[in-house]
Amino acid sequence: MAVPPFTLDLAPLTDSLLEQSRVELRETPEIREKSIRELRQLLHEATDLHYRDDDDFLLIFLRPCHFYPESAIKMMRRIAEFKKNYSSLLKHVMPQDEKSAFTDHNIVNVLTNLDHKGRRVLIVNCGGPWDPKIVNSDQLFRIFYLVHLAAQLEVATQIRGVVVIMDFDGLSMKQIKALSPAFSKRLLTFIQEAMPLRLKEVHIIKQPYLFKMVWAFFKPFIQEKLGKRMHFHGSDMKSLHKFMDPDFLPANYGGNLPATNYGGKEWFPCIMDHVDHIEKWNSYGYANAIP
Repeated sequence: MAVPPFTLDLAPLTDSLLEQSRVELRETPEIREKSIRELRQLLHEATDLHYRDDDDFLLIFLRPCHFYPESAIKMMRRIAEFKKNYSSLLKHVMPQDEKSAFTDHNIVNVLTNLDHKGRRVLIVNCGGPWDPKIVNSDQLFRIFYLVHLAAQLEVATQIRGVVVIMDFDGLSMKQIKALSPAFSKRLLTFIQEAMPLRLKEVHIIKQPYLFKMVWAFFKPFIQEKLGKRMHFHGSDMKSLHKFMDPDFLPANYGGNLPATNYGGKEWFPCIMDHVDHIEKWNSYGYANAIP
């Protein structure tokens, strides 16, 4: 049996990663130890919240918050609030619930390789390949949600962050209707308030004229920080290459790597390898919300 191309990098912190985290996130052994201790105390005092408090778990929240414990506990509370507000969509959600959406349709993909800065790259085919009658927008959101739960286990991803490429090639009215204001609000609230990952760049590519309707849904919910990280390229892949080295991109995006011949079917087993983490995450949030 062939070794699946998708595996999470669960290696511990390296010297080079620590140096990057020191420069970008204030992480030093001393600050890390102090921040973990303070966040653990804040969590114990927040009796309405239920989360694990071991070091590795608390680092998931401290790193995107630059090791400020007060910011991390606020993020944990926002995550609890988001899970409460969308409990009908997220309660008990597991990868096997969306296996068909993952494996039978080429909507969401993850590059097998990292980009030139060592970041994970998520591809979203939200144009022609996506049939909302088969995979609806709620399912699409759950796929994003489950992928982020796996990604947060990688120390390198916690530090370097992630990049998203949204490919709108073949966009038509059926996708626009699915990308509704309600979906847009939910997705952007999640990304900006309840996702403990560093979203470094979002690249919009191959968007047709109809995209202006999608943008009208999204724009009201985009805060300044995210807005500065969004880049629009149309069909100009050289524009994309100003941000992403073509040596690390597949031919689909004008890159020098072979065109992608894999998708969710290949990386779904990687998500399934970490169902324990996902199941535990489902129990976190407000203490009174534990089933």
